[in-house]
Amino acid sequence: MAGCSGGGGDGTAKPAGSGSTGSSTGTKSPTASADTRSGPTPGASPSPSASPSPSATGLDFTPDPGRAPKTRAEALRLARAIAAAPARWGPGFVRRTPYESDPAFRPVLDANCVWQRGPLPSTVLATLTRYSELPAEDGKGPVRVAAVVTVHRTVKDADWEMAATLEEALRCPDQQLRQGERITGLASQGSDYGVLGNLTAEDMLTEGGKYYSDELGGPHHYYSTQSRMGQVTVAAFGKGSKGRSMEEVNTALLQGSGAMVSAVESELGADDQ
Repeated sequence: MAGCSGGGGDGTAKPAGSGSTGSSTGTKSPTASADTRSGPTPGASPSPSASPSPSATGLDFTPDPGRAPKTRAEALRLARAIAAAPARWGPGFVRRTPYESDPAFRPVLDANCVWQRGPLPSTVLATLTRYSELPAEDGKGPVRVAAVVTVHRTVKDADWEMAATLEEALRCPDQQLRQGERITGLASQGSDYGVLGNLTAEDMLTEGGKYYSDELGGPHHYYSTQSRMGQVTVAAFGKGSKGRSMEEVNTALLQGSGAMVSAVESELGADDQ
């Protein structure tokens, strides 16, 4: 995911050779106005380009313009209020070290399908990643998760991130998260509200693949989800390990992502919605 698949690491990825590229089984995002296999067309406008309303999307969320952040400081406060803390993922989750990323940078997928750290683009007010895990116990390895909140300047900017996110899985089905960690066979799917079971956000993407780690071995289950609500995108990433089922990882992600979407509604929604 754009600025997010690398969120499973600690943001310190270094170049380490090329990942495999090729076609993906992902579905084109309904929000992209261009063929995302070749990236968004410069100057084109994604749809929707205006602020959502219940009548336009069917989703009971109406942003209050007066509550929208306008400065980086306001956006960072918002990101910290939204990003899932350990308890949001489920019982037993604890902080990892480091717990939060440096908000001055965001993950960027380079031409070799390796995640790097890059400066914030002008379209982003703030971004924050938090790392948590369900510790190893009883012969089972850990479940490691990450929450990424990105506050964009406009709804259009957030919509473009969703389109770019889908393009990344199509361009790089195999990705290096950081030294000693990679995912393979990545496939993604996008859906507007009311499509393919998306009943929580204006736009949502899901990705799945296999996770390999020098520390934890593999292949293990990898799953991620990204949702857009107004000018904010929230993403959740989960990586399994020995003895951890797909259901354990997916359940944690659904809880964490659901909590973040609800937090966006609480922080930015109109009081009378």
